[in-house]
Amino acid sequence: MRQDYDLSPKFCIVDLFAGPGGLGEGFASLVEDGHAPFRIGISVEKEASAHRTLKLRAFLRKYLARNRALPDQFIDFHSGLVSEPDWSEIDNEAWQCANDEARALELGTEAATTAIDEAIEKLQKNYDDTILIGGPPCQAYSLIGRARAKGKIGYVPEEDKRHYLFREYIRVLDRLRPAAFVMENVKGMLSSSVESRLVFEMLVDDLTSLGKGRGHHYDLLSVRVKDGKASLQDAVQPSDFIVRAEKFGVPQRRHRVIIVGIRSDLASRAAHAQVAVSGRTRTVNDVIGAMPELRSGISRGRDDSSTWQNEVSEAAKLLAKIHTGKNNAAFRAVLSSLTERMKSGTPNRRSSSCLPDGYGTSNDEMLRWLERPGLRTIAQHETRGHMPSDLRRYLFAAVFGAVHGYSPKAADFPLALSPDHRNWNSGVFSDRFRVQLAHEAATTVTSHISKDGHYFIHPDPMQCRSLTVREAARLQTFPDDYLFLGNRTQQYVQVGNAVPPFLARQIADLLLAALTGQRD
Repeated sequence: MRQDYDLSPKFCIVDLFAGPGGLGEGFASLVEDGHAPFRIGISVEKEASAHRTLKLRAFLRKYLARNRALPDQFIDFHSGLVSEPDWSEIDNEAWQCANDEARALELGTEAATTAIDEAIEKLQKNYDDTILIGGPPCQAYSLIGRARAKGKIGYVPEEDKRHYLFREYIRVLDRLRPAAFVMENVKGMLSSSVESRLVFEMLVDDLTSLGKGRGHHYDLLSVRVKDGKASLQDAVQPSDFIVRAEKFGVPQRRHRVIIVGIRSDLASRAAHAQVAVSGRTRTVNDVIGAMPELRSGISRGRDDSSTWQNEVSEAAKLLAKIHTGKNNAAFRAVLSSLTERMKSGTPNRRSSSCLPDGYGTSNDEMLRWLERPGLRTIAQHETRGHMPSDLRRYLFAAVFGAVHGYSPKAADFPLALSPDHRNWNSGVFSDRFRVQLAHEAATTVTSHISKDGHYFIHPDPMQCRSLTVREAARLQTFPDDYLFLGNRTQQYVQVGNAVPPFLARQIADLLLAALTGQRD
C-alpha cells in the first residue's frame, strides 16, 4: 500500500460477492490528483477466510489513510515473526470502520437483505452517488462447474440457487440506483442455460428493465481496447462483453465477462471517455522470475533436500534415456543444462521470505504495483508436497515447455510417466499437467490451484514444483502486502476466485472518466 492521498471520494462503492477484495482493491487504489475518487462503503462476502482477508485489508486501508504508513505490528505479522495481533488494540477506530465495511453475509438471506438495505440507506445520506461492483458466484455458470454438476445424482439446474444469485445483485442494484455498476463473471455464463433459457439473456432482460416507466434505466456497455486505449462501447453481441486481462498488462490470459452499466442520466458523458491502458505484454517470468528459488516437498516418504535432489536427478536420467535420437537433441540439451546447474546445488528450502535484490526500487510499472517498500519479507511463498511420480511429470512438463514453447498434452508424455488414470488417454483431461510458460502470460489462475497444482507447474525445471500462493497472487496482480488469511488451501481458493486488482484499477479509471465526462 503505497498510496499518499486525501480520501475525499466522489463515489461510494457497494461490493457484493467480494471474495478477498480484488475488484474493490482496484477501485480503492485509484488516485487522481492526490484524491481517491472511490471509497468502499460496504463489501459483502460469506466465506469465512475470504471475509477475514477482506476485513484486514479494509483495516489497513483505514489505518494507512490516518497514519500514512502500515502499522509495525502488521509488518511483523506479515514477516511471520508474530501471530495475528488484535487489530482493535492497534487502532480501534480503524478496526471498527473495517468491521462496518466488510460484512460476513450470505446474499439472498433475510439477514443479508436487512443489513445491506440499512447500509444503503446510510450511504445514500452520506454520499453524493454510489457504484455497485461484484459478480455472483461463478460455479453454476462455469463450464467446469457445470461438468461436475452433471455427475451429481439428482442435480437439477433449476434448483441450483447459484443460478439465481445474480437476481440478488439486481435487487440491490434496483434498491441502490447507483451512478454505475460493474458486474463480472466467467465466460461460461454466456452459454449457461436454465429453464430452457440462456442465463445471460435472463440477466440482460433484468438489467435493461430496471427503471423503465418509473425512472432512469441503465445503458449496458462493454469495455473495448483499441490502440492502447480503453473505452466503453455498445455491445453488438454477447461476446463483446468479454474482457481479456492480458490487454491491460496483466500477466495472465484471464478472459471474463464484464458488464458496465451507466445510469441513463449520466450515459451521455460516457460516449467519448477513454483512458490509456497498460498494454505491454506481461509474462510469468516478469512477475515471478526473481522470486527466491524453492524445492517442493515430497508428500510420501522422506522429505528433505537430499532425498528431493535424488528424486529430481533420477527423473532427469530417466528422461535422458527416453529422449534419444536426433529429434530429441534440444530436449537433451535442456536436461544437460539442468544437470550442470544441479552440480552447483539445488534449491534446498521449501519456503523463503527473502526479498529479491533491488526490491522496491524498480521503475517498471508492474513491479512498482507489486512491490511495496517497507516490507521485510515475501510472505506466503511456501511450496506444497508432491508425490515422486508427479515430480517426474513436472520435470518433463517444464523441460517440454522450454523446448517447444507450449505445454505438453497427455499424448506427449512418455509411457513411463503415464499416470494410472482412466481418463488419461480419453482426451477428456489431455492437459491434466500444465506448465506455465516463462515468456508468456499465464493461463487463467482458478480456484482449482488449491487441489493439486497440476495445472500450475512452475516453468523452471530446477524447481520442479507447482506455484506457491504468492506466485499465484502475483500472477493475479495482488500486491505483496496483500495477505490472504486462512489455511493454505483457503488462500489458494481466494486467489483463484479473485479479480486482478491491476485490471480493476484500470476499469475504475475508465469508469471515472465516463462518469465525469473526461477525455484522455
